[in-house]
This record gives sequence, C-alpha cells and structure tokens, in this order.
Amino acid sequence: MPKYLEYDYVVVGAGIAGCATSYFLSEHSDSVLLVDKNEKVTFGASGAAGAFLSPLLGKDNAFKSLITKSLKFSTQFYKSLKNDLLTNCGVCRIPKNQEDRDKFESYKTSMDFEYEEMGDGYFFPIGSQVNPSDICEYLTKDINTKLNYEINDLKQNEDDNSWIINNEIKAKDIILTTGADTRLIKEKYFNIRAVWGQKIDVSSTSKPNINYHKECSISKAIPYKDDLYKVSLGATHHRFDCDKDICNYCVEVANINSCSRCYKSDMVDADSLKLISLANDIIPIDNVNVLDVKIGARASSLDYFPMVGKLVDSAKSIEAYPHILNGSFIKEENLKMIENLHVINGVGGRGFVLSPYLAKSLVDNIINEKELDSNITTYRLFKRWAKRLKNKKK
Repeated sequence: MPKYLEYDYVVVGAGIAGCATSYFLSEHSDSVLLVDKNEKVTFGASGAAGAFLSPLLGKDNAFKSLITKSLKFSTQFYKSLKNDLLTNCGVCRIPKNQEDRDKFESYKTSMDFEYEEMGDGYFFPIGSQVNPSDICEYLTKDINTKLNYEINDLKQNEDDNSWIINNEIKAKDIILTTGADTRLIKEKYFNIRAVWGQKIDVSSTSKPNINYHKECSISKAIPYKDDLYKVSLGATHHRFDCDKDICNYCVEVANINSCSRCYKSDMVDADSLKLISLANDIIPIDNVNVLDVKIGARASSLDYFPMVGKLVDSAKSIEAYPHILNGSFIKEENLKMIENLHVINGVGGRGFVLSPYLAKSLVDNIINEKELDSNITTYRLFKRWAKRLKNKKK
C-alpha cells in the first residue's frame, strides 16, 4: 500500500479562481494544497489579465445580476485583504460608435452603480484594478503549494471517493480551476472555448489618472522612472480553429508566453501595435515603449455563465435514467454526480470580478451545503448535451 501525502482539499490551478478558493477553504481547514503546472502562481489567463473591475452595462437579466453581485463582493474582498492591493480610481466607459451610444442611453434606467457623464463617456467611481500576481501571491502566502507539478494521473478511490494524484497525493476533495486546460475533466458536455488575449505594459510620458475602457482598457498610470509612467493596455481576443482532440498544446503548455505554435511572434507584435492604436483612440499615449507582454487563454462557456460545483456523471445518470435521452426532465438532485470533485471554470474575461464571489459560493457549498445559483451549476450543460444526444438518435 503506497504512502500518500494526504490533504482534505487539493485545488488544481493557481490562477485567481484557484487562489481565491484555496484562501476561503483555509478559513475552514489547515489541510489545503494548491498545485499548478507552472513554477509560479498567476501564469496563464490570470497572469495575462488586465484585472480591471468594472460594471457590466445592459438591461437587467440573470447574467448582469451575477456580475453586479460579484463586483460588489470582490471589490470589498480585495479592500479587506490589504490597503494597497486595490487601486480604486474609477473607470470611464466610452461608447465605440453611435449604435453603442444609443445602447448606453437605453441602459441608464438599469444602472446598478453610481455614474456621471464625462466627455464622450460615463464615469463609474467603483471602477478599480488589481495587480494579478500581487493578489494571488497574497491569497496564497499561508497556503501549502506544490508548483511546477504536472498531474498525469487522477483517479478516484472507490472505497471512500477520495482522489489519488500521480499515485503520490491523496485528497478528500478535488477542486479543478484549470481554465481552458480541461484534460482532467472527462465529461463531454463540459464545453469550454479558449479565447486568447494579450495584455501589454508600456512606459509613456502620458499619465492617465483613471481607468478607461472603449475597445481596449487603459489603466491608471503608476510612476516608472524619471519622467516616465507605466500603463497597462489590454486586451485582444483570438479564437484558433484547433482540433482539441488532435492537439491541445497551447492550453496545456506550462508557459504560453514562450510558446510559438499558435501565438506566433508576428501576432504578438501586431497585437501590441493594435492595443497602442486603440488606446490612442481613447486618450493620447505618448512616447510609448513596450515593457512586458503577457498572453493567456480565457476560458469561456458557450452561454457565458461560469461553471461551478460538482460535475454530473453522465454515464451513470443515463444508466440510472435512460429516459433522459427521450427528453424527460430529471431533477438535478436525482442525477448521479461525481463525488468529491468540484470545478470553477468559464469565468471568461471577468475572472478578477467573478472568481472571489464564485470561490466563496463554492466553499460555502462544500463546507455548509449552501445551495449554488442554478445559473452557474454544471446541470444546465448536461441538460443541453443530453438533449442533443436525443436529437442525434432520431
């Protein structure tokens, strides 16, 4: 019988979702381990994020309500950690064109946050920004970590539903926060789109004193050296037509910033020039020099809602309720779930807004069995997948 390193909870993935989940779990247990294939926390999508905290504008609906709750929670959460982790300077949201401006006007009756008109745009005092690595390093400063660690084998112990990682680590519960890299999730209904993005830090003689957002985002300037300031510009959007069943290299590689299979150097250069051009369409960014480039694959679901909680075991559920394939409705609580396996995924481009709220919700669900919002559970994905299976059998 092999001797394992044993933990109550192992969180896989050290982006903002994994770091926040580890933090909230550590309030209930001293037996938490955070693992990641990278040598540091906050590589991948979280490291490439602009980490802007900004309201979602639009008519009232379930998705907007989720973003509003998350923004309120996450802003207060970051403030509560340490005074200098959150830069609350406000954001000016600028319509892209007349059609966009008309939409903004129609949204005024549905605004969830204070705002005032500013030039061509609308200024929201709640607009903020965090530094991705600073936040994640702070959240995990007291957490056991195992970095630069690749998981090649994950299997469940049938006796007690615990999980064995690489025949070395045993966990009562596993929480997967691996974003676009879904190798460890075997369920076919769990469908993730990788939306690639690039963020750049530049030096400039310009000194924006608030955040801006139009077709790209501009951060408030911070002193760099001499008469120069550092400004973050983000982010671009790319989808590659890769067949993930043949090659999933780009989301599996540890450091995508050194990968050139899809995100080639000419694309990096073109995206940097594009971001600088888009920024100058908002305010002048003078005497620009690119200091740093970060690239990552944001994980988005097909309906844009995140995915949180346990996974439905599709094979066991269909075996128990074969009439699912005839379109019959089955209550979520009656389905067969994969025990002691949880996920947070599909946070898209709003990871630093959504993740703390989702992590707290998931930990409350695991520890106190507090019910999750039905809009974010994986049940919705399984229902749609089963319906498609039914249609294929016709």
